[in-house]
Amino acid sequence: MTDPEATRHGPGRILILVYGVFALAATSRAGVQIATKFDEAPIAYVLSAVAAVIYCAATFALAKATKISRRVAAVAIVVELIGVVGIGAFSYAAPDDFPDATVWSHFGQGYGFVPLVLPVLGLVWLRRTS
Repeated sequence: MTDPEATRHGPGRILILVYGVFALAATSRAGVQIATKFDEAPIAYVLSAVAAVIYCAATFALAKATKISRRVAAVAIVVELIGVVGIGAFSYAAPDDFPDATVWSHFGQGYGFVPLVLPVLGLVWLRRTS
């Protein structure tokens, strides 16, 4: 039987911490970009805000560590992976739409490619603790 609380023990604590940092960073950056220069790159900044919401959902779901929150975390992390790969590719295909770095543009290059690796680690951790 699965222990849902296993996600928040051991390396799971570090994973939750990193997700929390990314939730805070993405929310702050998207907020500033939307508030100060939304007209320059509305697509990029809205996508950055979407990423922030997904990071927040993943953080809270991983930290809550119930059967339902594990499912929420898995969905959020899969959407995150699809987002970082899709938006990463789109940011190269349409660079004019991404004049400033966002959390997922260029596969998270502005964040040391952690946004590309983080969902993989999150899914591996969810699988390992199931």
